[in-house]
Order: sequence, then C-alpha cells, then structure tokens
Amino acid sequence: MEPRISLITLGVRDMGRAAEFYETLGWQRVDTPDGVIAFDLLGQTLALFPLEKLAEDIGIPVEDLGHGAMTLAHNLRSAEDVDALLEKAVDAGAKLLKPGQKVFWGGYHGYFADPDGHNWEIAHNPFSPLRDDGAFRWNGFG
Repeated sequence: MEPRISLITLGVRDMGRAAEFYETLGWQRVDTPDGVIAFDLLGQTLALFPLEKLAEDIGIPVEDLGHGAMTLAHNLRSAEDVDALLEKAVDAGAKLLKPGQKVFWGGYHGYFADPDGHNWEIAHNPFSPLRDDGAFRWNGFG
C-alpha cells in the first residue's frame, strides 16, 4: 500500500447543511455523480455522503458506524489564522471543542466539531511550515 489517503468520506445527516458548512469555510465543490458532494484538497478529496447510504455501502446498520476516535487536521501558517478559522467555523455552525491555545510541543491549536460531529483540529506547527501551495509535510519540506 502506498503511503497516501486519496479520499476521505464523511457520513452526514443533511447533505445540504453539510455542504453549506464547508462552502462557508471557503471550500469549492467539484462536479460529482448524484448522491456525493466533493471538495478537492491538495492531493486528496473530501466527500460528503448520506449517513444511511454510507452504512448501506459498507453493509452494516447505521448504528454500527459508531463515532470514531479520530480527528481531521487542517494546518495553517500562524496562530492568528487558527483563531480566525475557529471563529469562522463556529459562525458557520460548528461546535467549539477547544479554543485556540499554545500546545506543549511548541505549536498552537484548537478543535471544533462540524454540524455532524466530525472533529477537526485547526493547528499551526512552526516546525512543519506549509509549502507555498499550502501542502503539509510532517517536519516540513527540508
């Protein structure tokens, strides 16, 4: 298996509300087949898919999808950018889980849950500066 995640699919209860949330954060939709809403990322795609259809596609009951102990992370260029994005997410309907603050390892981060409860970490890591196009690599691009 090559070290890559190509597609992240979030099961959502209300496709319109979920799409509007991510569009409010500034993401652009791409054309997709019926039933899927997608946003291109740098080298990956984030897809929104109806929760019931996701369970059906996997072949399990909706209640077995659970709530994974996982976060999606979005890194930014500064601590100020972290605070601004956290505020924008809350204004768009997110629940603030942790306000922006300094982290023991020397960075700055906060957390929100999107309207369907998917947890996002918004972070600035001074040891992993973003490339000009926004790409992230652990420990930077040497």
